[in-house]
Amino acid sequence: MARVTTARLRPWRGVVLAFAAIYFLVPLAASAIFTVDVPGQGFTLDAYGQIFAAEGFTTSLLLSLELAAATVLVVLLLMVPAMVALRLSAPRLRPVVEVVCSLPLVVPPIALVAGVRTVLGWGPEYLSSTPLFQTFVAVQNPDFPVVLVLTDVVMALPFVYRALDAGLRAVDVRTLVEAARSCGASWPRALVNAVLPNLRGALLNASFLTLALVLGEFTVASLLGFQPFAVWIVTASGSQAQLSVAVSVLSLLVTWALLLALTAFSGRRSSTRTASQE
Repeated sequence: MARVTTARLRPWRGVVLAFAAIYFLVPLAASAIFTVDVPGQGFTLDAYGQIFAAEGFTTSLLLSLELAAATVLVVLLLMVPAMVALRLSAPRLRPVVEVVCSLPLVVPPIALVAGVRTVLGWGPEYLSSTPLFQTFVAVQNPDFPVVLVLTDVVMALPFVYRALDAGLRAVDVRTLVEAARSCGASWPRALVNAVLPNLRGALLNASFLTLALVLGEFTVASLLGFQPFAVWIVTASGSQAQLSVAVSVLSLLVTWALLLALTAFSGRRSSTRTASQE
């Protein structure tokens, strides 16, 4: 009966995948054609050749990569110990933590940035005579705006929580920690040597989702007056539309390549682990 049901559903899977491919690939193909087809000149790759020489491209890209690396580091340092402690010591608090981590999906980014701007505007006015005034100035440094890292960490919480929760559900964390502790390992060493290697796939998924979010985040950075990569693309589109579309297509292809590489790496690790166990 299961085979018959699967055989009946298989054609529908192909139809759904075909519609999904059309939905995603047609706009991408139209954008790619727009970047290489110039009226009166025909096919040309000048838009892609101008990317690296465009003003602000390198600076904004490096800033986004720095923000992404810092965001990944902070959110993992925050969530991994919390999720492990939650699973070992307080499993009843899991629904509370899940709701808290899911709040950024409910709160619009425009509301988040409105609150951040209010705090940043209130701080210098009332704390100008205290040492905290320099803290408010430092977190808004245009060379590396720490405030963007903090907001990106908040927005990445739902995705990181789901990725880590799925990884922890597939691992017997309690047994691993107890075995490491019985061998004389401290709690930090048990976490690093026993738990983290078994969460490699979950950590990679959480890191990739956070990286994609930071590279594509526009609303918060734009309203706060900073110019990472996503904001630079929109700014460049006002005077160089073809160049901005070429950058968008290239960044999308790079993101897809990272996703495929991550999927292949995780699959290879899983197959290697299964073969070693057998």
